[in-house]
Amino acid sequence: MSNALLDFSDLPHFDRITPQDVAPAVDVLLERANAALETVTAPDFPARWDAIAKVLDVATERLGTAWGSISHLNSVADTPELRAAYNAALPKVTEFWTRLGADERLYAKYKAIDPATLTAEQRQAHLNAVRNFVLSGAELTGAAKERFAQIQERQAELSQKFSENALDATDAYAYYATAEELDGIPDDVQQAALAAAQADGKEGYKLTLKMPCYLPVMQFAARSDLREKLYRAYVTRASDQAEGDARKFDNTGLISEILALRREEAQLLGYANFGEVSVVPKMAQSPAQVITFLRDLARRARPYAEKDIADLRAFAAEHLGLANPQAWDWPYISEKLKEARYAFSEQEVKKYFTAPKVLAGLFKIIETLFEVSIRRDTAAVWHPAVEFYRIERTHPEGAHKGTQLVGQFYLDQPARTGKRGGAWMDDVRTRWLRPDTGVLQTPVAHLVCNFASGVDGKPPLLTHDDVITLFHEFGHGLHHMLTQVNERDVSGIGGVEWDAVELPSQFMENFCWEWDVLKHMTAHVDTGEPLPRALFDKMIAAKNYQSGMQTLRQIEFSLFDMLLHTEHDPAQDIMPLLDQVRREVAVLQPPAFSRTAHTFSHIFAGGYAAGYYSYKWAEVLSADAYAAFEETAGSDGLPSIETGRRYRQTILEAGGSRPAMESFKAFRGREPSLEALLRHQGMAEESTA
Repeated sequence: MSNALLDFSDLPHFDRITPQDVAPAVDVLLERANAALETVTAPDFPARWDAIAKVLDVATERLGTAWGSISHLNSVADTPELRAAYNAALPKVTEFWTRLGADERLYAKYKAIDPATLTAEQRQAHLNAVRNFVLSGAELTGAAKERFAQIQERQAELSQKFSENALDATDAYAYYATAEELDGIPDDVQQAALAAAQADGKEGYKLTLKMPCYLPVMQFAARSDLREKLYRAYVTRASDQAEGDARKFDNTGLISEILALRREEAQLLGYANFGEVSVVPKMAQSPAQVITFLRDLARRARPYAEKDIADLRAFAAEHLGLANPQAWDWPYISEKLKEARYAFSEQEVKKYFTAPKVLAGLFKIIETLFEVSIRRDTAAVWHPAVEFYRIERTHPEGAHKGTQLVGQFYLDQPARTGKRGGAWMDDVRTRWLRPDTGVLQTPVAHLVCNFASGVDGKPPLLTHDDVITLFHEFGHGLHHMLTQVNERDVSGIGGVEWDAVELPSQFMENFCWEWDVLKHMTAHVDTGEPLPRALFDKMIAAKNYQSGMQTLRQIEFSLFDMLLHTEHDPAQDIMPLLDQVRREVAVLQPPAFSRTAHTFSHIFAGGYAAGYYSYKWAEVLSADAYAAFEETAGSDGLPSIETGRRYRQTILEAGGSRPAMESFKAFRGREPSLEALLRHQGMAEESTA
């Protein structure tokens, strides 16, 4: 049978790709990409964008697509065989991309391209390409160049190992609890735990560290000793503090080596530290600007966070008999205070959010706001739970011409073994007017979550946080799929500054708090009744519950990340720096055994190194962008189609074809302001009376 990874006739053949396909496919595609590189760097090859694209970009895109399919399966359907094949190919693939990015012959070709021959989109892509060559070591020579390449290869290995350790440490843990221990834990979570134990042939209820299980235990388990047991296991994952056999997943050594390599990489490029390298392609001007922004936001949030913690302590002492709460008690206290203060529980809300109904509601808002339609579609998938959809719009020349395909996406919602935690969007392919065929390629996205599965034949139930996650990832997906840019490198999320890339995702989250949107996406799992308005009003009242503490928590991560990559000596332990940041920012200090940084995949394996601040930075942009919808909402409370159209055209469709600040100003008519964010989170200064 032919190799599924080498068939580019249509979408990836996820149902046919085998671990045995990986090595031969990667070898063939690397050979083709290398041949293309030699062709375009030959002295007589013209220094023209279109000519290079036709040969090199086509070959590298195929390599990228095939490798993307392998990496994706490695994230969502991990098996020992696939992992081994992935890890065996990873050094070769990394070596090629590193060498390509630093090829001085190719760099010279790009520098020789006359910008006057380029379209506006190509000019932006060309500008980015020249900058990326410099950051990829193209101006280095001799031993420095060699060392730079070694660093890239080793970093890819270490990041992969970090991810594997985090996944394996999470998957390896199980505690089989008795029925008595589960007092307070919601029924659906108990049923799922019972089914999981039975599947293992064990007595009792299987509790794991995966979010659909871990979080409800921490929030609802009445027994503090059960919460402590799971908390200890969770915060010591992949660290030297893990118990017994689980220490084999310790990420401590990997973290030190990753940080040392990043610093060395920065110095080779002529920068003092990795933080300086990180901000070059971003909106932020310098690490110092980021650190000032974070500390300013921390200062504004702190009074609210201190009030949050004082309220929790008072409630715990008075109503729960907890005079000295421990780290594993806080989620429980928070949930109980929330229930007492706002007279509702997350569990009560969850029963109204069945996954199919939420999805239908989400699609409705996307269809209305962005003037598209979403339909089920068919494609080969890696698991029966995966769904596939297409997005269409009326043909630009009018309805008589029918519809036009805009993009497609895979949606993989349930958590399962062999699938890494969290939620993410990834591209399968990008919108591109292909230089080899002249055909316009439409974009395709992966949207991945880790929600609970349905129990007893009922549909899966989502927490309101899950609903927000789903909207968030769809925001990324829309940015990728609704683009109207034809140049691959700046199409969709391509070329968008990293600290602006969260704007569309966080923007979508706001709709999860709008009654006129939300009421259409709820139906009680047993009765089919929609969410009662009274319950929604309680959710709104609780919306900014602990927003001060949550803001400081995100600032703690962001500040730690930036200081780690600017001021920290990689030869030293990271814990003293984390403790220092916590003393400066946090209102709650975790126990000494906590090692949450050891599973901080965003910065050690996920591309957010010295960039985790992007979430807070983009929150400012997204809150301000959403304020435009608040200012133009109709008397029925529904968002303005006109504002939706302007947002789609200036932000989503423009992709990375111009600087993010220009796109923002085209939409808002001015630079962003912090005020909308503080207002949305209940921290506007005028409300402190």
